[in-house]
Order: sequence, then structure tokens, then C-alpha cells
Amino acid sequence: MTVEKARIGFIGLGIMGTAMTLRLLEQGWPVTVWNLEPERVQPLVASGAVSAPSPAAVTAASDIVIMCVLHTDAVRSCVFGAQGIADAATAGKLLIDHSTIDPAATCSMAQQLHGETGMRWVDAPVSGGPLQSRAGTLTVMAGGEVADIEAIRAVMADLAANFTHIGPSGAGQTAKMINQLIVGSGYVVLAEALTLAEAAGINAQALPQCLAGGHADSSLLKQLYPQMQARAFEPPRSYARQLLKDLKAVKDYAHELQLSLPMLEAATRRYTDYVEQGNGMADTASIVNSYRPAG
Repeated sequence: MTVEKARIGFIGLGIMGTAMTLRLLEQGWPVTVWNLEPERVQPLVASGAVSAPSPAAVTAASDIVIMCVLHTDAVRSCVFGAQGIADAATAGKLLIDHSTIDPAATCSMAQQLHGETGMRWVDAPVSGGPLQSRAGTLTVMAGGEVADIEAIRAVMADLAANFTHIGPSGAGQTAKMINQLIVGSGYVVLAEALTLAEAAGINAQALPQCLAGGHADSSLLKQLYPQMQARAFEPPRSYARQLLKDLKAVKDYAHELQLSLPMLEAATRRYTDYVEQGNGMADTASIVNSYRPAG
């Protein structure tokens, strides 16, 4: 006996949204899509998705709506703007927000959506890139009610190797803030490590193997460092401007909590300078070029 899969809506077809949608289609989920730039929709329609003219139309056609957009204002517009999710929301539907946005704004919008429409909200930001999205091996940190977490577990099983319910509404976004603090600082530290290794004239390519199993070992060292060392930045796997947006959000959140985080400050300054030099759409890992360009 086969169990009918829930109807999925996907809003936001950037690098990550496209990869996640393709994964869901490959796993047999019926997916209806919308994107602000319509040219991103057609390749997914060719892969089996159904195109909708608005977030409201996506919601009307779906049991679970997944959203992956750039920032808090984009989330608010997709949910509460003209022809937004709220226009077609009902108590039987669930919203999963994979965007990385402000935790307080998440709680406020989740309460508003539920109060006005009955639709429930799970904040579920992700860690991992398009390769992990296509392989279904993302890390997802989720905030929301237990019943809602259980209701989305099947679809998350096809997207994530690590799916953790970290707490109530907003907790997923808080965990993602911590993730981005670690990752953003880690990108800069790895760029400096590579710069030092190359300047010293040692075998920089062998460094991940050399350090494997020690305290310096990490997934960033295994996966990101080789990309930096090879200067393999085309096509971009993620954008420098997006990590900078996240680092600024973490900085603002830390300020709200009256915390001083010097490592965060340093990473934010480095990415701010890099983006202001015209590298906003460059691969996030290309930050190494601000230390030691190839050649």
C-alpha cells in the first residue's frame, strides 16, 4: 500500500531553492513553484514542477508551503503582501521557512499568520549548500510546535540528513544565527590558514589530510578548504553578499542581547570590504582572494 505524499509548494528558487525543489521532485513529491524572477521557474517546470502565478496560488494548491528567500522583508512580503501566502492560508496548511531571518520577526509573523488564518509556521533554516540539497543531506534546525514538526518529518527526511527540533518558534532561527557565526568566522579563518600555508611554501593541498582527526579537523576543512585552495569559484555555490547579510543579522542579534563578539566583528568587516569592492555575487569561499589572489 502506498501513502499519498502531501502537496508541496515552494517559494524562492535561488541556488538553494532550486536544488531543494529538484530533490523533492526526484523523490516523488508533487511541487508547485513561484519565484519573483520568473525565468528561474521554467527549468523546474521542465523537471516536473507546476508553475503558479503568486504565493497565494502556491498556497491554495499545497498542503505544505516551503519558503527559501533572501531576508526578513522578503519573507514578510511573500506571506503578507499582495497575493501572499496569507491570502490562501487555512488551518489545515503548514508553512516551512528555510530562509535565514531575524528570530523575533519569525515569532511575530508566525503568531500573526496563525492568528489571522490558522496556518502554522515552522522556522527551519538550513546549513549546507546546493550539493547537499541535491543529495538530501542538509542540516535543518527547526523551531515550532511538536505536532507541526512531526507533520513535516517525512518531507524533511528527503531533504536533510540531520533534522533537529531545537525548540519553540524562533529557536530554529536562533540556532542558524549561531551556525552562521561559526561558519562566517570559519570561512575567514580558513582563508587565513590557506594564505599562511601558501606563503610559507608548504604543501597547502595536503593540509586537510595532515590535520585530519585532530582538533583543527572539521567539515569546513574537508569540504571548503580544497575549494579555496583550487580557487574553484565558478559557478558560485553561495554568494558573498548573502553571508554578509547573515553576519550582519547575527551582529544585530548579539547587540540586542548586549553581547560583544570580536570574532564576529572581524569576519563581518572582512566580508563588508570584499562585497563593497564589487564581489557581492562572488562565491562565498572566494574571500581568500582578498588575502592572496590566485597567481
